[in-house]
Amino acid sequence: MTVSKRMARVDELLRRELGLLTEQLVAPQMTALVTITKVECSPDLREAKVYVSVLGSDDQRAEALRLMAAARRTMQHELSRRVVLKYTPRLSFHDDRTPERADRVLGILDALNLPPETAPGAPAEPERD
Repeated sequence: MTVSKRMARVDELLRRELGLLTEQLVAPQMTALVTITKVECSPDLREAKVYVSVLGSDDQRAEALRLMAAARRTMQHELSRRVVLKYTPRLSFHDDRTPERADRVLGILDALNLPPETAPGAPAEPERD
């Protein structure tokens, strides 16, 4: 399903504002670094999935998600004051492990020890017998 330009702008606006709210309301209680990586709002603006990346241990990740869920109502209320929409979406927080997956893939690629590619148009090294 493709996302309209308007919905993409709404998602980005919500992501930015939720990042600021997280920094103000929840981050002081956390021991890990938390980033709002993505927001996916439903077309009717009633629901929003908020993807959260946590830099820390699994316990810190669980604690951060618990604190975010506990602050959900306050965050929704503040969001309704900052962003004027027909409906303020109901927030649900989800763990985003994309950065860990990316690091894992990069680690695997580094472990392959592949030679660097030559630039296009650069002369190739001559073969030696």
